[in-house]
Amino acid sequence: MTTITATERAAAQAYLRLLESTQAVLTDPRLAPYAGVMLTNPMAEADEALRAAGLAGNEDRLLRLVSSLRTSPGTTDRDRHT
Repeated sequence: MTTITATERAAAQAYLRLLESTQAVLTDPRLAPYAGVMLTNPMAEADEALRAAGLAGNEDRLLRLVSSLRTSPGTTDRDRHT
C-alpha cells in the first residue's frame, strides 16, 4: 500500500480535478473553443500542488498516488475532490 502525505493527496486530488475539468470542457462542443481560458485555474492549481508535494516531473509517483486514491477502500467520491 502506498503511504500518502497530505501534500501528496492534495496534489493527486488537484490532478484529478484538472483531468475531470478538461474532460468536461472538451466533450462539450460549445465550451471546447474556450478550453484555454476555462482550464487556466485548474492547471495553475495542479501545478502549484505538484510543486508543493515535490511531484513536479515525477509522473510515475503521481500516477501511483492517483491510482491509490481511486482504489482506496475508505475513499469516497467526495474525498477524491476535496
